[in-house]
Amino acid sequence: MKIQFLGAAREVTGSKTLITLDNGKKILMDCGMYQGKGMETDAMNRDLGFSPSEIDYLILSHAHIDHSGLIPYIVKNGFTGSVICTNATRDLCSIMLADCGYIQEHDTIAHNKKRARQHLPPVEPIYNKEDAENAMRYFIGIPYEKQFRVTKGVKLTFTNTGHLLGGGVINLQVKENGRITRIAYTGDIGRPRTRILQPGRPFAQADIIICESTYGNRLHESTTDAEEKLLATIKRTCIEKNGKLIIPSFSIGRTQEIVYSLNKFYNDGKLPKINIYVDSPLSVNATNIFRLHPECFSREILDSLQNDPDPFGFNDLHYIKSVDDSKKLNESKEPCIIISASGMMEAGRIKHHLANSISNSRNTVLAVGYCSPATLGARLLRGDKSVSIFGQMYLVKAEIEKIDSYSGHADFNELLGFLSCQDPLQVKQVFLVHGDYEAQKFFSDRLKEDNFSNVEIPELKNSYDF
Repeated sequence: MKIQFLGAAREVTGSKTLITLDNGKKILMDCGMYQGKGMETDAMNRDLGFSPSEIDYLILSHAHIDHSGLIPYIVKNGFTGSVICTNATRDLCSIMLADCGYIQEHDTIAHNKKRARQHLPPVEPIYNKEDAENAMRYFIGIPYEKQFRVTKGVKLTFTNTGHLLGGGVINLQVKENGRITRIAYTGDIGRPRTRILQPGRPFAQADIIICESTYGNRLHESTTDAEEKLLATIKRTCIEKNGKLIIPSFSIGRTQEIVYSLNKFYNDGKLPKINIYVDSPLSVNATNIFRLHPECFSREILDSLQNDPDPFGFNDLHYIKSVDDSKKLNESKEPCIIISASGMMEAGRIKHHLANSISNSRNTVLAVGYCSPATLGARLLRGDKSVSIFGQMYLVKAEIEKIDSYSGHADFNELLGFLSCQDPLQVKQVFLVHGDYEAQKFFSDRLKEDNFSNVEIPELKNSYDF
């Protein structure tokens, strides 16, 4: 058996790990897009490192685009196998991949206008909405904790990670030449105390662990501190300064977390009388899918449902779908909160809101999750005084704030806690993926202190034989 790393190797996006069995069968774990590097990511995403027609099975850890986003692309280019995931992941992918295809179609139109001015030929999107809808025919959903036979000699079980609705550790038992190798691929690991989702579950003892490391060298602030900071930021921006609070947020998971906090403030009488807009059609659809999967909910939210039938809706909260209604938010001068995708501020309607708000000192931009180093979000967080949005420079006069606790990723202590279900003496190899190299080096040292002896940080296209 060979394991090869074809994405998220010393990077935070583009997750792809290929297992080639001794009998020639190929199993791909995740097929994610690279994100956050502008048009550079286009070439990176088209260079898969494998032929789609040669992949027999794709096992998907969760629905985030940096883990699932190239599935329509490989189907378009010859993949005809099964995409195996949890039921909630399948439901989320049905809207997320279509949205991703739609965005690519429209981004390509704008990009081709620039190319035409430079007398360059047009380019095609990696895939479109129709390609994404077609790809859903290959999805198979299975429940958590239920063993599934992938192929002869390979058994699969998903265990909850607590990171995203439907997210799961991919637990594989691979039998070759009379010997069983136990592989655990974590996908992304969530927080142990979450507002909405059940926390991650212990997973079966593994021989090989492939572990994410996004926050491998950082600690989050407490949930209570984060909610107090959110409320204080709302009051300072919308009441004291009479401005807009712009919250760039991933449509799936993060947005629902923030809305749930705002719902609690509303129920407790703490929320000022201001309008709150969730400006993302994907967020609207995703919230409806969350409502369909109460089996994934935390005890806190299940208890709250006894008195509040809709923890994702309240007076003064408005879900925006149409483009015209979104444009009206930019024209409006009222103090308000606008939650819009994407979290790294690289695509979607959030860029329009930033272009209209970033140069006004009354406004605040509040980042609530990780931003890759090359993204617009990262440039704002490191204090750039001017930024380019849609090719035009804007002075940064708005207040820039950050709350880490709303991140869906575990910090390094929480990562260690998640792995504490393992006997490190039985683990033959740990691979760290999906993280910046500095974070991975720090986390590698911490793992070794906890007696995980063989820790490797693979480079792109590195392969290992077992």
